[in-house]
Amino acid sequence: MTDHRLLATVQTLWSGAALADPYPLYRRLHGFADQSGLLRVPELGLNLAVSHAAVDTVLRSPHARSSEWGVSHSDGAQLLQHMMLFQNGAEHARLRGLVQKAFTPRVVEEQRGLVRELLQELLADLACQPGPVNLVSGLSGPLPGRVIMRMLGLSGADEERFLGWSDSVAELLGGADRSPALLARIDADAREMRGYFRDLAAELRARPQPGLLSALAAAEDGGERLSSEELLSNAVLLLTAGHETTSNLIPGGLLALHAQPDAWAALVADPRQPGVADELLRFVSPVQFDGRSLAAPLQLGETTLPAGSQVQLLLGAAGRDPQVFADPDRLDWTRPNAARHLAFAAGPHYCLGASLARLEITETFAALAGRFPELRVTDPRPPYKQNYVLRGPQELWVALH
Repeated sequence: MTDHRLLATVQTLWSGAALADPYPLYRRLHGFADQSGLLRVPELGLNLAVSHAAVDTVLRSPHARSSEWGVSHSDGAQLLQHMMLFQNGAEHARLRGLVQKAFTPRVVEEQRGLVRELLQELLADLACQPGPVNLVSGLSGPLPGRVIMRMLGLSGADEERFLGWSDSVAELLGGADRSPALLARIDADAREMRGYFRDLAAELRARPQPGLLSALAAAEDGGERLSSEELLSNAVLLLTAGHETTSNLIPGGLLALHAQPDAWAALVADPRQPGVADELLRFVSPVQFDGRSLAAPLQLGETTLPAGSQVQLLLGAAGRDPQVFADPDRLDWTRPNAARHLAFAAGPHYCLGASLARLEITETFAALAGRFPELRVTDPRPPYKQNYVLRGPQELWVALH
């Protein structure tokens, strides 16, 4: 029988109280875990990987499968079915290989000038506003959205629509709200997306335009191309993933810096020190949870999980594992192993956009520390989105001077 204290802690993970600060719960879970880093809670039907070693082992196992989206008649679910996020084995390798051909390191590095240009525009607009400003609506929301839209070759005139679609997909992937009204809105957005992209693959192949979408439409692997449905689903995946990770990390990172003024002072003193992006990703972990099912038995320490087991991976807890990261609740820009974080997962499903996210994070915090050294958070307890997987504040009010 599970220790009642452990059971209560696990149940609290998916409560509103955990959204603002899940890390005290993770510390408790680390204390309950044995050497395997695994917690089994049969009363809830849960296997929780909480240590860095356990999460990393599952992510890299060839027997661990990303949850495949079952057949469903809802428009939202059908949109997800062709995403490489929910594919495994040869099919995942085919889709990832085709997308990766268009998402090269050179293409990503070419966005640095765009990121700096957008930061200059957005920060200049914020600086003109009197009083505290909302950094979510004024910076962390529009910046990554505009970058990935420009990369895809999508029209800036449709920014509001695309970001609304991104929000719907994020809700579908990890939102706590499953009300009929929200699900109906998600399905309506999925139908809009399908309509928008319906003829896009053929059009881009016939008349290529600058941007990733044309490159995706043209990419071939042994004569194979992305189907129209695959192009739609994976374009939406890039749009959502390219937006959500950075848009949640920026306000989350500033909240962390508000609580650790010495780290902010060190950043102001040297805004371009190299460890900033990875240390913030380790500390904030904008993707908190992931999951895998096991196609074969998997050994974790002295524990063997049988085939068919479902494992919840606590990426946020792995980033604060004291067995790997000394003094894990402290931001340390010189931490030598910060890049060992699992914020981008690991193994076959390692985040394709990791280098873009690092670039955006590095440039954003360098710009903020360089331009607004007196920046301070005016409301350190902001409301959070009702999303346990893609965790982030709904708003963050700061004084710039």
